[in-house]
Amino acid sequence: MKKCSSITESALAAAQKLRATVNTLSFAPPVTHVYNPLDYAWTAHETYLRRFANTTKKIVFVGMNPGPFGMAQTGVPFGEIAAVRDWLGIYAPIQKPTRENPKRPVEGFSCQRSEVSGRRLWGLFAQRFGAPEVFFSDHFVVNYCPLIFFNEARNMTPDKLPLLEQRPLLAACDIHLRALLDLLQPQWTIGVGVWTETRIRHALGDATPIRVGRILHPSPASPIANRGWAQAATQQLRDFGIW
Repeated sequence: MKKCSSITESALAAAQKLRATVNTLSFAPPVTHVYNPLDYAWTAHETYLRRFANTTKKIVFVGMNPGPFGMAQTGVPFGEIAAVRDWLGIYAPIQKPTRENPKRPVEGFSCQRSEVSGRRLWGLFAQRFGAPEVFFSDHFVVNYCPLIFFNEARNMTPDKLPLLEQRPLLAACDIHLRALLDLLQPQWTIGVGVWTETRIRHALGDATPIRVGRILHPSPASPIANRGWAQAATQQLRDFGIW
């Protein structure tokens, strides 16, 4: 494991480049609002990168994009408030997006809603590793896409965007993912869900030495996840020989 401040500074620069690039993009109806937590929640995201993206890793988990009550509120991937505040030890002032959705306000760490996916993901890691420093010695978590899209109150995932809007967005996300993985040098990159695994494989190509796999997404919309996500994901990682 290599620890170097240049890893952190390069990870921060890559995130800032991604932030600037996606901010130039526009999205037509039915998208009504777009949030970029790398803007209004940058202080918390920067803290996350400085604290945990400072070493090479063995496994990088890649999520899809922010959830409305997770990273959209805290600036941390899968950022369920209690997990970010109490386990990761990150607490920072969260600003407001430029154009806020009144049906999905950003309340930061005051938000009373819980992001189930984040609670399940970080809950598993906390249960298995105890301290975040133990987990992050070999693991990291990042979202493939930094933007969250709304059709009024409904969350729209990036795969539901028209292809003409997807292409420049996915191109920017691919560049960022490749840059981050080049810094962290993992043996494995694990997509959290099918779509994210597909995007990892597209971004890395066939010649990559990094092994790619996936685990079940912890979303409450998944009946399988609701029947025991932690056990299912743990078994998948065991089957890969990772855990």
